[in-house]
This record gives sequence, C-alpha cells and structure tokens, in this order.
Amino acid sequence: MAWICLLAAGCLEMVWVTAMKLSDGFTRVGYSVLTVAAMAASVWLLAQAVKTLPMGTAYAVWTGIGALGAVVLGIVIFKEPATAARMFFAALLLVGIIGLKATAH
Repeated sequence: MAWICLLAAGCLEMVWVTAMKLSDGFTRVGYSVLTVAAMAASVWLLAQAVKTLPMGTAYAVWTGIGALGAVVLGIVIFKEPATAARMFFAALLLVGIIGLKATAH
C-alpha cells in the first residue's frame, strides 16, 4: 500500500507543477487552487508512504516521479525541446527510480 501511496503522490507532483505553470504566476485562480490542493494531497500521500518505506527512498522516488513526469509533460504539453541530452538524463532518472524501488526492503 505504501508504494501505491508513493506512486499517487508522485503523480500529484506532476499535476501541481503543470497547474502551477498554467496558473501564470498564480494569476489564474482555478489553476492556483488546483496547484495548492495537489501539493497538499501529494505531501499527505508521501507522509503515508514514509510510515513504512525508508525516508530517503520514498523522498527520492517521489521527487523522481515528479521530475520525470514534469519533463515528459513539458515536452508533450508545452512543446519544450526533447533534445538527446534531456532524454538521456530523463532516462537516468527513470533508472534511479527503478533502482531505488528494487533495492528497498
């Protein structure tokens, strides 16, 4: 259950960072509210996950999911560049997330 909470928390990281971009510096109320709500829910789910998972692993996986998701969403939604270097380092993030999951006890 902790890993499901952590995955959901990471997905909410992607939601809030995307909503924050769409809020245009918190000038668009709806996206601003969504940003804060997704942040709060993400942190709450992370708190549930760290009850049983190692803190360092949970935090690294949480931020990794959010960072990797933000890269992908930036490319897909906001047409950010998908350079070879960005894809290489995004792949490293994915390897790190998988590695931490595989080595957690």
